[in-house]
Order: sequence, then C-alpha cells, then structure tokens
Amino acid sequence: MTARAEPQGGAKLLIDLGPLLVFFLVNFFAPVPAVMKIFVATGAFMIAMVAAMLFSAIRYRSISPLLWFSGAMVVILGGLTIWLHDETFIKMKPTIYYVLVAGLLAFGLATGKPLLQRVLGSAYPGLDETGWNKLTRNWAIFFACMACLNEAVWRNSSTSFWIGFKLWGALPLTFIFAAANIPMLMRHGLMKEDAVPVEPGPVE
Repeated sequence: MTARAEPQGGAKLLIDLGPLLVFFLVNFFAPVPAVMKIFVATGAFMIAMVAAMLFSAIRYRSISPLLWFSGAMVVILGGLTIWLHDETFIKMKPTIYYVLVAGLLAFGLATGKPLLQRVLGSAYPGLDETGWNKLTRNWAIFFACMACLNEAVWRNSSTSFWIGFKLWGALPLTFIFAAANIPMLMRHGLMKEDAVPVEPGPVE
C-alpha cells in the first residue's frame, strides 16, 4: 500500500497557520465596531480552521492528530464565544491547548510512550531515542510556560493587546524555541545520511 503523502513546506504552513492568519486579518480589517471585531474574527477563525481540515483530508487523505485537536478546540470554544458573547472562551483557548499538550507530552515521557515521536517522526528523520526524550521534555516545558504567559497577558491587558501578543509574541517565541532546539537535535542524529528515518506510529 502506498503511504499517504504528508503536507510539507508551504502547504503545511498554510494548514497550520492559515486559520490563525485569517483571525488576525479579520480582527484588524473587519468593517464593524471595535467591540464586535473579536467575535467576527472568531467566526472567521472557525470557518478557516474547518476549511484547513477539509483541505488536509481531501489533498492528503488525512488530518493530523494535532490539527484535529486544535480544530475541535477552535470550534467548541469559538462557538461558546459567539453564542455567549463572551470573549473569555477564545482567549482561554491557547491556555487550554498548551496545558493539554504539555500534559500529554509529560505523560508520554513519564510512561515511556513517545507521543511526540509518533506524531512528528517523519519530520525528524534519524533522531535517536535520547534526542526524542530531550525534545519532548523541552516542548512540554515550553508549552507549560506559554500557558502561564497567555493567562498573564489576557487577564491583565486589553483584547487588542492580547491579539497583538499572539501575533508578535507567541508566534515568534514558538519559532525561536524550535530553532533553538536544532543544535541538540543535530547532536542526536537528526538528518544523518546513515540514520534510519523514524516512522510515525498511530496516535490514539
């Protein structure tokens, strides 16, 4: 059986970051009163997330576990935001996401079940077991810190500042942290020519 293709490069960025970009653009440019922008942007975010999931399902015949997880949270918490007209739910979405992912990674590390390896194995060919353990530990700590940071920002600042933080703070921090892990990954076999690529397994 032919292995299913996985999104790479620009397609992966479109799927992962496209809905978030839609949220930012609609919030900044929607021709509605300022007090309504967050709710219009949340609705657009929900639609864009569903579109990203459909695109992944049609084009690549699969939806990654992380995309399923994030999509479900956007639809549920976004729906509550609009239905109850309370922006608290969409502001708490990153916190809940970060806490759950950090918890899952920590659980996998503690029980010897490499959840991160199963999800991202093909993205890190050749990485050895120690490298996966260190990467899992690092991301678990990072996500826990990001959960605390998101809580501190949305609870102590305006909605506009929180949205700006997501665009100019959270995203750059994530990319910088990912880049900071590369030297460690290289020391543990990443992309070695003689290394055997790690195939991702099923995620429950």
